[in-house]
Amino acid sequence: MRIITLDIETQNFFQDTGSNEPASLDISVVCIHDSLTDSYKSFLESDMKGLWPILESADGIVTWNGDHFDIPLLNKYYPGDLTRIKSIDLMREVQTVLGRRLKLDSVAAATLGISKSGNGAEAVEWWRKGEVDKIIAYCTDDVRITKELFEYAMKNGHLKYRDAGNIRNIPLNTGPWQTPLGGSLTFTLPF
Repeated sequence: MRIITLDIETQNFFQDTGSNEPASLDISVVCIHDSLTDSYKSFLESDMKGLWPILESADGIVTWNGDHFDIPLLNKYYPGDLTRIKSIDLMREVQTVLGRRLKLDSVAAATLGISKSGNGAEAVEWWRKGEVDKIIAYCTDDVRITKELFEYAMKNGHLKYRDAGNIRNIPLNTGPWQTPLGGSLTFTLPF
């Protein structure tokens, strides 16, 4: 299976757009890990046409909060519908089990013993200052963390979180993650 783990950073905040819809924002960078090549890549807003063939050939897209944020925002730019690709939104999976959302940083700390290298607000400020390399490094780090959480869950059947000082398991049914939806997208692939 070809799994693409991705994360997005934006050029602006919701308060800048007057909306709380992800598609109201503008992408600064999309960073991915491609399991086929075991490599990381980044795409600025102006380079996203190179991203589409990769996503179109994916069997699954792994994200943290992707169903609510990343996929709707990417669909603003994509000529088709990326919801037709299997989504493995780790935050949604955790929320389904616990009944509440957790931050990527807290799950990464409890599960992997690592922390994020920044936050989305910093990424917008870096964009405004023209510090694109900082955004790419931060976004790639979030992709790496999300990928490692996905791999941990696949191997162990759970993730972890801290609850009142105790580390607890979040049992996850990873079986369906291994089955592609089938069909392929060809909105940007040459015929």
